[in-house]
Amino acid sequence: QVQLVESGGGLVQAGGSLRLSCAASGRSFSSYAMAWYRQAPGKEREFVAAIRWRGGSMYFADSLKGRFTISIDNAKNTVYLQMNSLKPEDTAVYYCAADRDYYGLGSYEYQYRGQGTQVTVSS
Repeated sequence: QVQLVESGGGLVQAGGSLRLSCAASGRSFSSYAMAWYRQAPGKEREFVAAIRWRGGSMYFADSLKGRFTISIDNAKNTVYLQMNSLKPEDTAVYYCAADRDYYGLGSYEYQYRGQGTQVTVSS
């Protein structure tokens, strides 16, 4: 059974940092790419970043470049989203997803996704 389990969310003050984790299990993801998305209340979901499991190439939403980074720990089968200089508008549920199509992830095409973790940024 494939599982993507996010963790690391919480309440942080504006300007602070959080690192989200997405633990992947249930199959080999070596031929997959992983992505992070977010959805704030009353808003459309938003693509954040994607990374290839093998090779590590990545891309980001233009609006988040410079503040967010994505990385993979192959030994732990875990994908991370490091978020710095957080702003109240970053408040959302963040979830990870997986698909074989690296570029398709930017168009919300994914085979697997997790349940999400809440990030709240106070002003």
